[in-house]
Amino acid sequence: MAAPGRIERFIEAMGIGPGDRVLEIGCGHGVAATLVCRLLDGGHYLAVDRSPKMIEAAAKRNADSVRAGHAGFLVGELESVDLGARRFDKVFAMRVRLFEDEPERARALVERWLAPGGQLFVEYDAPPPRERSKQS
Repeated sequence: MAAPGRIERFIEAMGIGPGDRVLEIGCGHGVAATLVCRLLDGGHYLAVDRSPKMIEAAAKRNADSVRAGHAGFLVGELESVDLGARRFDKVFAMRVRLFEDEPERARALVERWLAPGGQLFVEYDAPPPRERSKQS
């Protein structure tokens, strides 16, 4: 399945470098993960999603990157997930409702994982009606 153009544009706009450490909040099926992992050479991608079903699907979709040690997928909620001392150069979230409803709170939750000079990228657009019915 090809990535929707909006995801490709979003990933491109982040300017991910080969050695970047990238955290995605709410990875869904792992479409963005695939695009990010293609850009990394020595870097690392980690995804957090509250849905075990989505984490399973994303990890399966990106199994080669997981096996190579370039990607990891973790079930957890933004409010309570513990990433220890890990820090990231780029943190991003697409269609994660908390960033729309409570942007200051969401930003405060992820700032603890930003490396010095790290960047947060957020995009929220409501899914089209067809996609909304699939998410229910």
